[in-house]
Parts: sequence; structure tokens; C-alpha cells
Amino acid sequence: MKISKFGKQFTSGAGILSLMDDLGTALAAGGDDMIMMGGGNPGHVPGFQDIIQKRLLKLAADKKSFKKLIGVYDPPQGDLDFVDALADLLRREYEWDVDRENIALTNGSQAGFFLLFNLFAGDYENGEKKKIRLPLAPEYIGYADLGACDSFFIANRPQIKLLDDNLFKYHVDFDNIHIGEETGAICVSRPTNPTGNVLTDDEIAELDILARKNEIPLILDNAYGVPFPGIIYTDAKPIWNENIVVCLSLSKLGLPAARTGIIVARKEIIKAVSGMNAIMNLATGSFGSMLAQDLVETGEVLNISQNVIRPFYEEKMKKAIALFHKELAGTPYKIHSPEGAMFLWLWFKDMPVSSHELYQRLKERNVLVVSGHFFFPGLDEPWQHEKECIRVTYSQDEKKVAKGIQIIAEEVKKAYS
Repeated sequence: MKISKFGKQFTSGAGILSLMDDLGTALAAGGDDMIMMGGGNPGHVPGFQDIIQKRLLKLAADKKSFKKLIGVYDPPQGDLDFVDALADLLRREYEWDVDRENIALTNGSQAGFFLLFNLFAGDYENGEKKKIRLPLAPEYIGYADLGACDSFFIANRPQIKLLDDNLFKYHVDFDNIHIGEETGAICVSRPTNPTGNVLTDDEIAELDILARKNEIPLILDNAYGVPFPGIIYTDAKPIWNENIVVCLSLSKLGLPAARTGIIVARKEIIKAVSGMNAIMNLATGSFGSMLAQDLVETGEVLNISQNVIRPFYEEKMKKAIALFHKELAGTPYKIHSPEGAMFLWLWFKDMPVSSHELYQRLKERNVLVVSGHFFFPGLDEPWQHEKECIRVTYSQDEKKVAKGIQIIAEEVKKAYS
């Protein structure tokens, strides 16, 4: 089959394709024997699912609401009732100067980043070629193949600060970030997927200054962060201004199947995203926004995030950290400080096998993790550190996670021996 350059870009070798194919194959086969510690599927939070089930029953029982739910196109910007409710919440709680025209919905965050990245990077009419600047790698696996052309990202290595208890933390290395004409936008996830790193308020403020100085937007991926779902175990202030694009999601709140991404930005960006939405999708789906509308209108979404979602994952994180410390004792392991999201990022310095080979060995033992080498798009030169890390998730069944941690430790010890 002859396919275009675009076709090759989106059908070959993508890390996110490998990840989702592994997950889908395992689940299609029943998934009972496979310990799923690779993907970002959120856990099933009982308190939240009870709330959503009641909301769904209420929508189904009301003829007008049900008709809108299944039989009416929303405008390209998304469900305007939800958009208005969210704008009210952001003004009320955080004093963000936003209204309806500052918010657009997308069919999931992944689709939203495809639109944003290709809006600001790629080939320009004047012959310039712009890239997305990732000020800190490792960064989200799903970004790597979103560009509609080659060489779409430029990234910087982080500073690594060693901490007590076999922990470490990445920081943005501002001394080595040199933004020139090649940069179309800066993007960071907060908390960072895969590491759980939460950039400090000072780091975000400095990135904002850099973006403004270079007249480019700063894109903040808050899919796991503030204001919701709030899976952050340290202090982090919600921030937005006219030069910042804040991306939110209903997935990690507990609605991954609803595929609802949210973009908060200045009005000209929202207008552009809405137009792209119309071309690619006609309209966004209504399911997620209608399910969550009452929670946003009342502000209950913030209470749920703080008192239901965050404690659910924080307890799982603490148990997983304790098990890794126990099982990996005697090996030169380090774990990134677990500050948020639902992942642990493990660093096995000078391990005799690569992280991808470790992934293959674990897969043979029915444990799915993600090899760290997928998370470093845009680095100019190879870095051994890329081949020494893996991402694991602790969001699923605790007994299976505990068994998976034991098997991971066994394979790591075999590798070092």
C-alpha cells in the first residue's frame, strides 16, 4: 500500500501506539493474567462512580436532557452550558478573567494537543519552521508523534537533584534553555507524565516570563493537576493568563471513556481551535460535559478532587512506594519524588540491560510497564539515562500491583546480577 508522508508519520513506531496496543490486546484477551502497570487508565474510584451513575440515571430519565445527550450536535466549541459553568467556576474560585469565549472542548486531551501543537509549530507561510519546546524531558509519551511533520520537538535535559530515601527530583535547567526563532510554543505537563514531577510555582512563573519575552504561548497540561482532578501531593497554584493555555481533562477525574478535553486560552486561540474542531470532528461529544455539568456548576468537582480523588491515589502511591523500597533493597535503584499523577518513575543507574529489554522480560512474565526511552522526544544527543528508567502505574488493583512490584524487583535483580 502506498501512503503519504503524513500516513507514515501516524502509522509507524509511535510509542503511544505501542502502549495502547499492549493495553488493548491484554484487555481483549480478558486481561485476567496480565498485571496492568503500564497505561494511564484511572482507577475505579467508588465514591466518584456512585455520583456519576446517579447523574447518568437522572439524564436518562429526563426526556429533554436525554434528547440533547444522544441526538443534538454541539457547536464546534463544545457544550456551551458546560463551558459557561466552567467559566463561572474559574472566575469565582481563582479570579481568572475568562468567559465563554475563552474555553473550548475537544474529543479528549490527545486530540486537543494535536490541534494546539500543529497550530503553533510546523511550517509557516514565510518559510519558517517552528517546534514545540519541552523545557524538561522526560515528558508525556503521547506528545511525541503528534506533529504533522518531522523534527517537531526540541527538549532540554533536566537538572537531577538526589534526595534521601532513594528518591530524586527533576528540575528545569533554566541556565541551558535558549529559546530562539525555532520555538513556536513551550509545553509542560504538571504533574509530569511519566514521572509524577510537579514543577514548582516559581518554575512555572519563570517559564511564563520566557514565553512572554519570546512572544509565544506557554501550554500547561493539567490533565492530572489543578484545579481538577487535583492528583497532586504537594503545593501547586492554579495559574492562567492571556499568554498561558491551560489544558484540563475529565479522564483522570474518572471519565476516560467520555473523551472530554478542555482548553482555556485567550479568545483568538479558542476561535482557532473551534474552527479546527469543526473541520476534523464537526462537533465534540456531549457525554462527558453533560455528566460533569452539575459538578462544575456547584463547584463540587473541586471538593471531589480534594477529598475523594486525591486521597484514593495518594494512599495507593504510599503503599507502592513502600513495597518498592522493600523489594528493591540491595539494588542501585532510585524513584522520582512522587508528587502527583498516578505513576512512579524508576531509575536503575548503569543497569546492564536497557529499559526496553527489561520491559520485554516483564511482559513475558505478564507484567506490563512502559520503557522509559519513549519519553524523551526532542533531545539533540543520546542520553544513557533514557535507557535506565521505566514508568509504572499504581492505579489498579492493589494485590495485582503488589505482585507486579515483586516481579519487577526480581527481574531488576537478575539484570544487575
